[in-house]
Amino acid sequence: MKVLIVKTSALGDVVHALPVLAYLKSAGRDIQIDWLVEEAFAPLLADHPLVNRVIALRTKAWRRAGFFSTFSGAWQVIRGLRRQGYDRVLDLQGNSKSGFFTLFAGASKRFGFDRNGVREWPNLLATTCRVGLCAGDQHVSRRALAIARAAVPGGSDERWAGPLHVNAAAAGRVARHLKGLGLAPHAEHPLIVLHYGTTWSTKRWRLAFWQELAVRLISALNAKVLLTWGTEAEKKAATAIAAATAQQALIWPKRPLPDLLALLGSVDLVVGCDTGPVHIAAAAGTPTVSIYRVTDALRNGPRGPKHRCLQAPLGCSPCLRKQCERDERCSGSVSVDSVFSAVKASLDP
Repeated sequence: MKVLIVKTSALGDVVHALPVLAYLKSAGRDIQIDWLVEEAFAPLLADHPLVNRVIALRTKAWRRAGFFSTFSGAWQVIRGLRRQGYDRVLDLQGNSKSGFFTLFAGASKRFGFDRNGVREWPNLLATTCRVGLCAGDQHVSRRALAIARAAVPGGSDERWAGPLHVNAAAAGRVARHLKGLGLAPHAEHPLIVLHYGTTWSTKRWRLAFWQELAVRLISALNAKVLLTWGTEAEKKAATAIAAATAQQALIWPKRPLPDLLALLGSVDLVVGCDTGPVHIAAAAGTPTVSIYRVTDALRNGPRGPKHRCLQAPLGCSPCLRKQCERDERCSGSVSVDSVFSAVKASLDP
Protein backbone atom coordinates (compact mmCIF):
# COMPACT_ATOMS: atom_id res chain seq x y z
CA MET A 1 0.00 0.00 0.00
CA LYS A 2 1.25 3.48 -0.89
CA VAL A 3 0.27 6.28 1.49
CA LEU A 4 0.82 10.02 1.17
CA ILE A 5 0.86 12.17 4.31
CA VAL A 6 0.00 15.82 3.73
CA LYS A 7 1.32 17.85 6.67
CA THR A 8 3.11 20.85 5.28
CA SER A 9 3.81 23.11 8.28
CA ALA A 10 4.68 24.46 10.80
CA LEU A 11 7.76 22.96 12.43
CA GLY A 12 6.07 21.95 15.69
CA ASP A 13 2.99 20.67 13.87
CA VAL A 14 5.09 18.47 11.59
CA VAL A 15 6.85 17.03 14.65
CA HIS A 16 3.51 16.36 16.35
CA ALA A 17 2.43 14.29 13.34
CA LEU A 18 5.45 11.96 13.48
CA PRO A 19 3.75 9.22 15.57
CA VAL A 20 1.61 8.52 12.49
CA LEU A 21 4.70 6.99 10.85
CA ALA A 22 5.19 4.38 13.56
CA TYR A 23 1.46 3.69 13.61
CA LEU A 24 1.26 3.03 9.86
CA LYS A 25 4.32 0.80 9.88
CA SER A 26 2.89 -1.20 12.79
CA ALA A 27 -0.30 -1.71 10.76
CA GLY A 28 1.67 -3.18 7.83
CA ARG A 29 5.41 -3.34 7.26
CA ASP A 30 4.86 -3.28 3.50
CA ILE A 31 3.21 0.16 3.69
CA GLN A 32 5.21 2.76 1.75
CA ILE A 33 4.90 6.28 3.17
CA ASP A 34 5.63 9.54 1.35
CA TRP A 35 5.30 12.97 3.01
CA LEU A 36 4.38 16.32 1.45
CA VAL A 37 5.92 19.17 3.47
CA GLU A 38 7.18 22.73 3.08
CA GLU A 39 10.79 22.93 1.91
CA ALA A 40 11.99 24.59 5.14
CA PHE A 41 10.96 21.55 7.18
CA ALA A 42 11.89 18.82 4.70
CA PRO A 43 15.36 18.26 6.28
CA LEU A 44 13.62 17.07 9.43
CA LEU A 45 12.26 14.10 7.47
CA ALA A 46 15.21 13.51 5.15
CA ASP A 47 16.73 10.03 5.52
CA HIS A 48 14.02 9.09 8.02
CA PRO A 49 13.90 5.28 8.08
CA LEU A 50 10.08 5.22 8.03
CA VAL A 51 9.66 7.70 5.16
CA ASN A 52 10.11 6.49 1.60
CA ARG A 53 10.11 9.89 -0.07
CA VAL A 54 9.87 13.53 1.03
CA ILE A 55 8.16 15.87 -1.43
CA ALA A 56 9.06 19.49 -0.72
CA LEU A 57 6.76 22.43 -1.44
CA ARG A 58 8.38 25.79 -2.25
CA THR A 59 5.26 27.84 -1.53
CA LYS A 60 7.01 31.00 -0.31
CA ALA A 61 9.41 31.07 -3.26
CA TRP A 62 6.54 30.53 -5.69
CA ARG A 63 4.54 33.37 -4.20
CA ARG A 64 7.48 35.75 -4.32
CA ALA A 65 7.91 34.97 -8.01
CA GLY A 66 4.24 35.65 -8.81
CA PHE A 67 1.08 33.86 -9.89
CA PHE A 68 2.48 31.96 -12.87
CA SER A 69 5.38 30.61 -10.83
CA THR A 70 2.94 29.47 -8.14
CA PHE A 71 0.73 27.74 -10.70
CA SER A 72 3.67 26.12 -12.48
CA GLY A 73 5.29 24.92 -9.25
CA ALA A 74 2.06 23.50 -7.86
CA TRP A 75 1.29 21.78 -11.16
CA GLN A 76 4.71 20.12 -11.24
CA VAL A 77 4.17 18.80 -7.71
CA ILE A 78 0.72 17.49 -8.60
CA ARG A 79 2.04 15.71 -11.69
CA GLY A 80 4.70 14.05 -9.58
CA LEU A 81 2.15 12.98 -6.97
CA ARG A 82 -0.21 11.49 -9.52
CA ARG A 83 2.56 9.38 -11.01
CA GLN A 84 3.04 7.63 -7.65
CA GLY A 85 -0.34 5.88 -7.68
CA TYR A 86 -1.22 6.43 -4.03
CA ASP A 87 -3.82 4.19 -2.39
CA ARG A 88 -4.51 6.58 0.49
CA VAL A 89 -3.92 10.28 1.17
CA LEU A 90 -3.95 11.42 4.80
CA ASP A 91 -4.56 15.17 5.08
CA LEU A 92 -3.34 16.00 8.58
CA GLN A 93 -3.32 19.78 7.99
CA GLY A 94 -6.96 20.55 7.37
CA ASN A 95 -6.62 23.84 5.48
CA SER A 96 -7.26 24.96 1.92
CA LYS A 97 -3.68 24.49 0.71
CA SER A 98 -3.40 20.94 2.00
CA GLY A 99 -6.84 20.20 0.58
CA PHE A 100 -5.73 21.35 -2.86
CA PHE A 101 -2.85 18.86 -2.99
CA THR A 102 -4.94 16.13 -1.33
CA LEU A 103 -7.68 16.48 -3.94
CA PHE A 104 -5.37 16.33 -6.95
CA ALA A 105 -2.91 13.71 -5.66
CA GLY A 106 -4.78 11.04 -7.60
CA ALA A 107 -5.91 8.73 -4.80
CA SER A 108 -9.51 7.54 -4.68
CA LYS A 109 -9.45 7.35 -0.86
CA ARG A 110 -8.63 10.66 0.82
CA PHE A 111 -8.91 11.03 4.60
CA GLY A 112 -9.18 14.25 6.58
CA PHE A 113 -11.00 15.98 9.42
CA ASP A 114 -14.75 16.55 9.53
CA ARG A 115 -16.37 19.98 9.67
CA ASN A 116 -15.58 20.38 13.37
CA GLY A 117 -11.91 19.50 12.90
CA VAL A 118 -10.81 21.35 9.77
CA ARG A 119 -9.04 24.69 9.97
CA GLU A 120 -10.66 25.98 6.75
CA TRP A 121 -13.94 24.66 5.38
CA PRO A 122 -12.83 24.29 1.69
CA ASN A 123 -10.69 21.39 2.89
CA LEU A 124 -13.90 19.37 3.21
CA LEU A 125 -14.23 19.36 -0.58
CA ALA A 126 -10.95 17.45 -0.95
CA THR A 127 -11.62 14.41 1.21
CA THR A 128 -13.76 11.32 0.69
CA CYS A 129 -13.67 10.19 4.34
CA ARG A 130 -14.05 12.85 7.04
CA VAL A 131 -13.01 11.72 10.49
CA GLY A 132 -14.73 13.00 13.62
CA LEU A 133 -12.67 13.58 16.74
CA CYS A 134 -13.60 12.44 20.24
CA ALA A 135 -12.69 13.78 23.68
CA GLY A 136 -9.65 11.50 23.79
CA ASP A 137 -8.24 13.17 20.67
CA GLN A 138 -7.57 16.52 22.37
CA HIS A 139 -3.80 16.40 21.85
CA VAL A 140 -2.67 17.39 18.36
CA SER A 141 -0.79 14.10 17.92
CA ARG A 142 -3.94 12.17 18.79
CA ARG A 143 -5.82 14.16 16.16
CA ALA A 144 -3.35 13.02 13.51
CA LEU A 145 -3.53 9.44 14.73
CA ALA A 146 -7.33 9.50 14.48
CA ILE A 147 -6.97 10.08 10.73
CA ALA A 148 -4.38 7.30 10.47
CA ARG A 149 -6.60 4.83 12.36
CA ALA A 150 -9.50 5.53 10.03
CA ALA A 151 -7.36 5.14 6.91
CA VAL A 152 -5.38 2.06 7.98
CA PRO A 153 -6.93 0.15 10.91
CA GLY A 154 -5.03 -2.27 13.09
CA GLY A 155 -1.87 -0.40 14.05
CA SER A 156 -0.43 0.50 17.44
CA ASP A 157 -0.58 4.13 18.59
CA GLU A 158 1.38 3.81 21.82
CA ARG A 159 4.19 6.22 20.87
CA TRP A 160 4.16 9.51 22.78
CA ALA A 161 6.21 11.34 20.14
CA GLY A 162 8.56 10.82 17.21
CA PRO A 163 10.44 8.89 16.11
CA LEU A 164 13.01 11.34 14.74
CA HIS A 165 16.11 10.24 12.87
CA VAL A 166 19.39 11.99 13.75
CA ASN A 167 21.70 12.26 10.77
CA ALA A 168 25.10 10.73 11.56
CA ALA A 169 27.04 13.53 9.87
CA ALA A 170 25.06 16.17 11.78
CA ALA A 171 25.62 14.30 15.04
CA GLY A 172 29.35 14.29 14.34
CA ARG A 173 29.44 18.03 13.63
CA VAL A 174 27.55 18.81 16.82
CA ALA A 175 29.72 16.51 18.95
CA ARG A 176 32.87 18.16 17.64
CA HIS A 177 31.53 21.64 18.29
CA LEU A 178 30.47 20.74 21.83
CA LYS A 179 33.89 19.26 22.48
CA GLY A 180 35.50 22.46 21.21
CA LEU A 181 33.44 24.38 23.76
CA GLY A 182 34.52 22.00 26.52
CA LEU A 183 30.99 20.65 26.88
CA ALA A 184 29.81 17.07 27.16
CA PRO A 185 26.20 15.84 27.48
CA HIS A 186 25.30 13.58 30.41
CA ALA A 187 28.41 14.66 32.33
CA GLU A 188 28.79 15.88 35.91
CA HIS A 189 27.29 19.26 35.00
CA PRO A 190 23.90 19.03 33.23
CA LEU A 191 23.85 20.48 29.72
CA ILE A 192 20.66 22.51 29.26
CA VAL A 193 19.36 24.27 26.16
CA LEU A 194 17.21 27.38 26.63
CA HIS A 195 15.18 28.48 23.60
CA TYR A 196 13.61 31.91 24.03
CA GLY A 197 11.93 32.28 20.63
CA THR A 198 8.39 31.50 19.45
CA THR A 199 6.44 32.29 16.29
CA TRP A 200 3.86 34.39 18.19
CA SER A 201 4.93 37.10 20.61
CA THR A 202 2.04 36.09 22.89
CA LYS A 203 3.64 32.67 23.39
CA ARG A 204 6.89 34.07 24.77
CA TRP A 205 7.99 34.10 28.38
CA ARG A 206 9.29 37.40 29.77
CA LEU A 207 12.93 38.07 28.79
CA ALA A 208 13.89 39.11 32.34
CA PHE A 209 12.63 35.75 33.56
CA TRP A 210 14.83 33.92 31.05
CA GLN A 211 17.78 35.92 32.33
CA GLU A 212 17.01 35.07 35.95
CA LEU A 213 16.47 31.40 35.12
CA ALA A 214 19.80 31.13 33.28
CA VAL A 215 21.65 32.70 36.22
CA ARG A 216 19.99 30.30 38.69
CA LEU A 217 20.68 27.22 36.57
CA ILE A 218 24.37 28.10 36.44
CA SER A 219 24.78 29.21 40.05
CA ALA A 220 22.49 26.74 41.85
CA LEU A 221 22.74 23.63 39.65
CA ASN A 222 26.22 24.09 38.15
CA ALA A 223 24.56 23.65 34.78
CA LYS A 224 26.09 24.39 31.42
CA VAL A 225 23.63 26.51 29.46
CA LEU A 226 23.34 26.81 25.68
CA LEU A 227 21.09 29.42 24.05
CA THR A 228 19.57 28.55 20.67
CA TRP A 229 17.94 31.01 18.29
CA GLY A 230 16.40 31.19 14.83
CA THR A 231 15.92 34.87 13.96
CA GLU A 232 17.92 38.04 14.53
CA ALA A 233 15.42 39.15 17.18
CA GLU A 234 15.90 35.84 18.99
CA LYS A 235 19.68 36.18 18.70
CA LYS A 236 19.41 39.63 20.32
CA ALA A 237 17.43 38.11 23.19
CA ALA A 238 19.98 35.30 23.55
CA THR A 239 22.72 37.90 23.71
CA ALA A 240 20.87 39.66 26.55
CA ILE A 241 20.45 36.36 28.43
CA ALA A 242 24.14 35.54 28.01
CA ALA A 243 25.09 39.01 29.26
CA ALA A 244 23.04 38.48 32.43
CA THR A 245 25.18 35.41 33.18
CA ALA A 246 28.45 37.26 32.54
CA GLN A 247 28.78 35.21 29.33
CA GLN A 248 28.72 31.89 31.20
CA ALA A 249 25.72 30.88 29.08
CA LEU A 250 26.90 30.26 25.54
CA ILE A 251 25.08 31.23 22.35
CA TRP A 252 24.84 28.30 19.95
CA PRO A 253 25.49 29.28 16.31
CA LYS A 254 22.63 29.08 13.85
CA ARG A 255 22.98 25.81 11.96
CA PRO A 256 20.88 23.73 9.54
CA LEU A 257 17.84 21.89 10.90
CA PRO A 258 19.57 18.45 11.04
CA ASP A 259 22.29 19.96 13.28
CA LEU A 260 19.69 21.52 15.58
CA LEU A 261 17.99 18.13 15.83
CA ALA A 262 21.31 16.48 16.67
CA LEU A 263 22.00 19.06 19.40
CA LEU A 264 18.54 18.85 20.96
CA GLY A 265 18.72 15.06 20.90
CA SER A 266 22.03 14.97 22.75
CA VAL A 267 21.62 17.42 25.66
CA ASP A 268 20.20 16.65 29.11
CA LEU A 269 17.22 19.02 29.02
CA VAL A 270 15.52 21.58 26.79
CA VAL A 271 13.50 24.51 28.18
CA GLY A 272 11.24 26.65 26.00
CA CYS A 273 7.71 27.78 25.31
CA ASP A 274 5.30 26.26 22.76
CA THR A 275 7.88 26.19 19.97
CA GLY A 276 9.33 23.80 17.41
CA PRO A 277 12.67 23.10 19.16
CA VAL A 278 10.88 21.90 22.31
CA HIS A 279 8.80 19.47 20.29
CA ILE A 280 11.86 18.32 18.33
CA ALA A 281 13.66 17.60 21.60
CA ALA A 282 10.71 15.57 22.89
CA ALA A 283 10.52 13.57 19.65
CA ALA A 284 14.25 12.89 19.92
CA GLY A 285 13.82 11.53 23.45
CA THR A 286 15.20 14.49 25.42
CA PRO A 287 13.36 15.63 28.58
CA THR A 288 11.70 19.04 28.30
CA VAL A 289 10.22 21.80 30.44
CA SER A 290 7.84 24.03 28.51
CA ILE A 291 5.68 27.08 29.18
CA TYR A 292 2.20 27.69 27.70
CA ARG A 293 0.36 30.97 27.66
CA VAL A 294 -2.07 31.46 24.77
CA THR A 295 -1.89 27.81 23.68
CA ASP A 296 -3.04 24.74 25.59
CA ALA A 297 -0.45 22.43 27.16
CA LEU A 298 -2.99 19.59 27.11
CA ARG A 299 -3.30 19.98 23.33
CA ASN A 300 0.24 20.96 22.32
CA GLY A 301 2.61 19.98 25.11
CA PRO A 302 4.99 17.01 24.92
CA ARG A 303 3.40 13.98 26.55
CA GLY A 304 4.90 11.41 28.86
CA PRO A 305 6.75 11.27 32.19
CA LYS A 306 9.92 12.91 30.84
CA HIS A 307 8.14 16.19 30.12
CA ARG A 308 6.79 18.94 32.35
CA CYS A 309 4.40 21.57 30.99
CA LEU A 310 3.47 24.76 32.85
CA GLN A 311 0.25 26.55 31.90
CA ALA A 312 -0.29 30.26 32.57
CA PRO A 313 -2.62 30.50 35.61
CA LEU A 314 -4.78 33.30 34.17
CA GLY A 315 -8.42 32.37 33.73
CA CYS A 316 -8.34 33.40 30.08
CA SER A 317 -5.47 31.04 29.21
CA PRO A 318 -5.34 29.45 26.69
CA CYS A 319 -6.90 32.11 24.45
CA LEU A 320 -5.13 31.56 21.07
CA ARG A 321 -4.73 35.32 20.63
CA LYS A 322 -1.78 36.75 18.75
CA GLN A 323 -2.36 40.18 20.29
CA CYS A 324 -3.76 40.89 23.73
CA GLU A 325 -4.06 43.86 26.08
CA ARG A 326 -3.12 41.52 28.97
CA ASP A 327 0.07 40.34 27.29
CA GLU A 328 2.43 41.96 29.80
CA ARG A 329 0.68 40.39 32.77
CA CYS A 330 0.39 37.02 31.05
CA SER A 331 4.09 36.93 30.10
CA GLY A 332 4.99 37.10 33.78
CA SER A 333 2.28 34.81 35.13
CA VAL A 334 4.47 31.68 35.12
CA SER A 335 7.10 32.29 37.79
CA VAL A 336 10.82 31.64 37.57
CA ASP A 337 10.51 29.57 40.75
CA SER A 338 8.00 27.20 39.10
CA VAL A 339 10.15 26.72 36.00
CA PHE A 340 13.29 26.25 38.10
CA SER A 341 11.51 23.64 40.23
CA ALA A 342 10.37 21.81 37.10
CA VAL A 343 13.96 21.80 35.80
CA LYS A 344 15.24 20.39 39.09
CA ALA A 345 12.60 17.67 39.07
CA SER A 346 13.46 16.77 35.47
CA LEU A 347 17.15 16.45 36.28
CA ASP A 348 16.64 14.32 39.41
CA PRO A 349 17.53 10.66 38.73
